[in-house]
Amino acid sequence: MATTDPKKRKPAKPTTTPETLTPPAHQVWLAGLGAMAKAQEQGSKAMEALIHDGLAFQRKSQAEAQQRLQEATERLSHLASDFGQQATGRVDKLEHLFEDRVAKALHRLGMPSMLDIQTLNDRLAQLEAQVAALQSPRPAARKKPASPKA
Repeated sequence: MATTDPKKRKPAKPTTTPETLTPPAHQVWLAGLGAMAKAQEQGSKAMEALIHDGLAFQRKSQAEAQQRLQEATERLSHLASDFGQQATGRVDKLEHLFEDRVAKALHRLGMPSMLDIQTLNDRLAQLEAQVAALQSPRPAARKKPASPKA
């Protein structure tokens, strides 16, 4: 194997140096160096500005997410209340149907309705009041003293 002596090796030249660049490329090179210098100078200021912008964006995103969550919650509560109303309406219809059928069956058996019983209770109260009035002692009619005949 061939070994090379490090002392005999030629040093590698950089392929791009400011002297070998064309004028526009040289300007781009200098602009890059200037940007790097500025970034080092204003690094902390730029970082603070980016943090501030990031916080503002985060707050805005959270507010929008909160608003959309609230809208979705409202829509779901409206749907739930509509569903509840429909279910209540159906239960009411079923209840009335059941009550009507039970009332018809009781009527066929000759059972009095609530209205019939209430009417009888009212009539009974009237009759009891009349009986009580008849049984109470009436004050005796006062006789007028006999007037002297002249």
